[in-house]
Amino acid sequence: MTEPTASSGDIGPKSLPITTRSVNKSYGSVAALRDIDIDIRSGEFMTLLGPSGSGKTTLLMVLAGFTRPETGSVKFGNQEVIAKPPHERGIGMMFQNYALFPHMSVFSNIAYPLKIRKWSKTRIEAAVDDVLATVQLSGYQSRRISQLSGGQRQRIALARAIVFRPQILLMDEPLSALDKNLRETMQVELRSMHERLGLTTVLVTHDQREALTMSDRVAVLRGGEIAQIDSPSSLYNAPQTAFIADFIGESNLLTVSLRDGRAFYRDQVIEVAESTAGQGAGLLVMRPEKLEVGKVGERRSDRNHFDGTLERVLFQGESSLAFVRLSGGELVTVRRHLNEASQAALPSVGDQLSLSLHKSESRVVRDDRRL
Repeated sequence: MTEPTASSGDIGPKSLPITTRSVNKSYGSVAALRDIDIDIRSGEFMTLLGPSGSGKTTLLMVLAGFTRPETGSVKFGNQEVIAKPPHERGIGMMFQNYALFPHMSVFSNIAYPLKIRKWSKTRIEAAVDDVLATVQLSGYQSRRISQLSGGQRQRIALARAIVFRPQILLMDEPLSALDKNLRETMQVELRSMHERLGLTTVLVTHDQREALTMSDRVAVLRGGEIAQIDSPSSLYNAPQTAFIADFIGESNLLTVSLRDGRAFYRDQVIEVAESTAGQGAGLLVMRPEKLEVGKVGERRSDRNHFDGTLERVLFQGESSLAFVRLSGGELVTVRRHLNEASQAALPSVGDQLSLSLHKSESRVVRDDRRL
């Protein structure tokens, strides 16, 4: 009887959704996870993002089965897996250091999980050949790990994680060991591979740009809780709190007051697209690249205007960063893509100017930075 083998581009069976409910985990008096409820769709690329100590790695380890929470439910599809050990969960796992065996060949590294599962020699050889084609390293079976570049090692680690056809792939900072250029290249390659394979994928990273580049949705964690789950564009353009606005990308956060459904900066009415701050004080989110520079006194009805003085300009390669002191004393930044027109239009240090922000991009959030 002939055993089935995978064909390139069809590594695994249908992927599974992941559901957690009321997951709690503490280390002594420190709560690492607090009532985590999350729904990850079948075939989705979900990133767990947050600062150090936010709980993102702990949550990944709970999904993988390496960490057992005190309470809660973890389901893969309709199956409860909270009591299952890692090797019974059917997951592929990529670690930060790749965890490759340096004394083994590429073939032996990739074949290792298949031998543990007692696949036949013929089936193992076919599966390894197929997965190497998938990661674009055909012919590398006999190479030693020490003979591979960083990017090649990362691909071999991915190949080993998916060779046994898992329905879920978990990745813990898999690109952190790579230099900047290679890291950005591998972000695109991993995302493209995910689209071809369709695996439900959960990535842990502390790199905001990496999360925005690779994900269908991002879950931002803070202090063991989920602060916001959203698409990359919604997280960036519609943050729900000051923490999210400050953590994702660059932001100027300008204190405003809220009265009777209107926002005020000093005595100036600020027209906003949306406010999540309620009554009292709030913070106006102003992304540096969305601010326009004009002359004092110039006003447009579709924009909010703020007068100030140009204090400093920093050259940063493809863009410049200008520091403007507003009339209320706040220092805000303006990012401008560098070309001849933008260079010529920028005032000199010490000049008075007016910054403007379109009303549709003016959003007020609550100040939760000290929580």
